[in-house]
Amino acid sequence: MLRRLYDWTMSLAARKSAEKWLAIIAFIESSIFLVPADVLFLPMALAKPEKAYRYAVIATVASVLGGIAGWFLGYYAFETVAKPILAFYGKLEAFEALRTAVDYQMVVLLLITSGLSHLPPIKVVTILSGVAHINIWLFIVSAIVARGARFLLLAWLLQRYGEPIRHFIENRLGQIAGFGAAALIVLYVAYRYFLH
Repeated sequence: MLRRLYDWTMSLAARKSAEKWLAIIAFIESSIFLVPADVLFLPMALAKPEKAYRYAVIATVASVLGGIAGWFLGYYAFETVAKPILAFYGKLEAFEALRTAVDYQMVVLLLITSGLSHLPPIKVVTILSGVAHINIWLFIVSAIVARGARFLLLAWLLQRYGEPIRHFIENRLGQIAGFGAAALIVLYVAYRYFLH
């Protein structure tokens, strides 16, 4: 199923309505969808590098709005809507483990790491933020910073280096960002529990 979703998302890049699809995918990725918006963003930005920053802004705005929807799902409709969505994707156990292991400050940190590197998946963190009653304005600002940084960095790399950088982005950039996010989490935990 995941492969079919991935292939379908990739096929949207060639359509005239690609910008609308990018907004839709970025929106639902942040709350309920499994395939990241990068899958659509990358081929679009490579095909039209002069529009890379436009696409980055579209993806950022839609992703933040989708994150807000995820926050509302967690805050107001966890049992009835969000929990079944997490269960459908097989993320409920990971969510519950995360929910019991983190405090308010850790959730804010996870907002940044998930926005930058999908660690943990963004839909999990947006829902968790609502469940944890993270201040909505703090949530919005951190989502704008993290998602904006991710999409604008991708736009800059694709505009500057073009097709040769695509392989690196698809195969290595996520790993590098993931290591950076994991290091940030470890540093926070070390500071909070051992040095503070």
